[in-house]
Amino acid sequence: MSRLAPMTDEDRTRVAAAASAAEGATSGEIVTVLAARSDDYDDVALVWSALVALGALLVAAAAPDFIIGLYDRITGGWAEHWAPGRVFGAAALIAALKFAATWAILLYRPLRLALVPAPIRYARVHSRAIAAFRMGAERRTTGRTGILIYLSLAEHRAEILADEAIAAKVPAEVWGEALAAMLADLKQGRMADGLIAAVERVGAVLAQHLPREAGDINELPDRLIEV
Repeated sequence: MSRLAPMTDEDRTRVAAAASAAEGATSGEIVTVLAARSDDYDDVALVWSALVALGALLVAAAAPDFIIGLYDRITGGWAEHWAPGRVFGAAALIAALKFAATWAILLYRPLRLALVPAPIRYARVHSRAIAAFRMGAERRTTGRTGILIYLSLAEHRAEILADEAIAAKVPAEVWGEALAAMLADLKQGRMADGLIAAVERVGAVLAQHLPREAGDINELPDRLIEV
């Protein structure tokens, strides 16, 4: 995927205009949400840090003489008998240092994200999309005709979630075309164009299944919501 340029005010205006135009032919309400990332993954960093610390303890248990010798060389200590308490203390210190060092390294977000298993990333994006949908689109319209387009940049994932009236008429797999259109532009680094492409295809589907009714009013914001 090409590097995505930051959204500009002009880009935001274009996305909002696309949503407004798409809604002109349907009673559906399109909400677009752009997230820098869907989670901080602190728990994943914690698990990796704990695993590295545990690995250090296992090495110390497997080769105690090497660890004790290394410790004495580093601290300049004299060769002497190590009591069990001192051995345990040295092992605990090594584990603590390994834990702290790993945690510090994983403060670098791209590396942390790279170490997050794909199923966890996908689940967090889905969970955040549902939260955004419930806050911004679900049951927010008179006819329950809201639909959310959610794009999470760090994870390179997008989801489309529809309220009851839309979901009853349009199978979820239909939105795959809109997601594919978005992805095609994102791969070329065109974030605004990708969002607009998804909005236009969602609008076309909504116009077919939920044509605009007389007296229909705009109930949800057309502007791009950035979180």
